[in-house]
Amino acid sequence: MVKIDVTGEVVTAFLSGEIDHHTAAGIRKEIDAAVENSVLTLLVLDFSGVTFMDSSGIGLVMGRYAAARKKGAVLHVSGASETLYKVMRLAGIERLARLEKGDATKL
Repeated sequence: MVKIDVTGEVVTAFLSGEIDHHTAAGIRKEIDAAVENSVLTLLVLDFSGVTFMDSSGIGLVMGRYAAARKKGAVLHVSGASETLYKVMRLAGIERLARLEKGDATKL
């Protein structure tokens, strides 16, 4: 599940629940629609509500990096649990985005 907040040139996607092959497509569509319909300088993916993520979550982040970059925006990933943070670091997400544990409001 995803809740989108657009404030000025910042789009924040608050992700929750499980991110797997079945849920990633719907989340991707909602975020992409918000990105496409916004004047954007920053896309924040807040993982603080995510309880499970498989490799589809990594693909979700990588694809949103490409979408943000097309618009000239940067990507921040926040709210990752210790486990998700480690997985994202191993996947190289830090090379694409600012990656932080904790709350997106602290960015």
